[in-house]
Amino acid sequence: MTSLAAPADTQLLLDALLADAPEGRDALEVLRPEVLAHTRAAYGALYREPQALPIPVLHALAAVTADWQGSGPLAEWHRAQGASAALTVADPLTEEPALAALRDHVDLLSISPALVTQADQEHLAAAGHDPRTAVLISQLVAFESYLQRLVAGLAALHGLEVPAADAPVRAPRSRGRIAQHGGTTPSGRARPSAFTREQLQWEPWIDVPAEDELTDEQRDSFASKASTNSVYFRMLSLTPAITRARSELDNAIFLPRDGLPKAERELAAAATSKVNDCIYCASVHARKAAALAKRESEVDALLAAELERDADWIASALTPLAAGQDERWSALVTAAAELSRPRPSGVPIAPLRALGLSDPEIADLLGAAAFFAWANRLMLSLGDPALPDTP
Repeated sequence: MTSLAAPADTQLLLDALLADAPEGRDALEVLRPEVLAHTRAAYGALYREPQALPIPVLHALAAVTADWQGSGPLAEWHRAQGASAALTVADPLTEEPALAALRDHVDLLSISPALVTQADQEHLAAAGHDPRTAVLISQLVAFESYLQRLVAGLAALHGLEVPAADAPVRAPRSRGRIAQHGGTTPSGRARPSAFTREQLQWEPWIDVPAEDELTDEQRDSFASKASTNSVYFRMLSLTPAITRARSELDNAIFLPRDGLPKAERELAAAATSKVNDCIYCASVHARKAAALAKRESEVDALLAAELERDADWIASALTPLAAGQDERWSALVTAAAELSRPRPSGVPIAPLRALGLSDPEIADLLGAAAFFAWANRLMLSLGDPALPDTP
């Protein structure tokens, strides 16, 4: 079992993660070097490269995400980077409709990704935001959701508290909605009504570049993940630098053969997707977990678990997800699910250690769950899952 020196607090851990600050650097040794490198690359691609929006606006929207998701260190970090104060105030924005639309969307996506609809994307477009900006905002909230959970997981490994940020007092536009399961997509395809291991399709709500319209940079951004016939990755290529870092991070988390068994990293992805109510992502990674572990019935039990949800579509009790699992899978699913709450806290590390998992193996689990806070939010905010077309 790995034992590393813990930094004095979570803020120092975040400083080490994003700025390579020396105090707290030892605590990052539990991560795979490639995961650390690609996390930093994604941060740089988002906040240090030219974007469709000013950098102070991006940091402000990231601070709003951190406020909703309860991360005091990240909220403080982004405010310190020069976040626009006009966007981080609690009052409704009325003088700048374009900025108000962005913040409304960030409010929604931060806590209730499964409640985003095509109408929300149309609201952004009506406020003057093009598809590139729509993808950028989804990438920003999704990356920050990953980053917060990576920090929260590392803090839990080292016995650190994560100071909480106060949630905004305003109600998000999602209040009182329910997720769109079943029915039809805007193109007329059948939308799945339940979680499944069957292969699904996905269709975007925004205009996507055609294959012959892609630049070399755009093609390169997802070359390690998919071919150019993937409409999803062609869409993400509208933010090529971020997408390239994300593609490499995805591979660094899920492809290695050592560490936590790959089936269990896929299990974490499926459990996270259940918490976030992402039927498409759950179908892909439940299928992989079942195939790798040869445990179809246990994976199907996870997919069939019923979660009660509140007025913001947040699951209250997550215990049904572990029902029917053995001790190890129960501990893995519970840790991944707790990390996936909109405001994660109290990630249970002790049961994993009691089962003999090393800290690097636990970091593999937490990294997989954290990454799907990113993946789910992209899928849920930019398009619809659909059942396969019938011949």
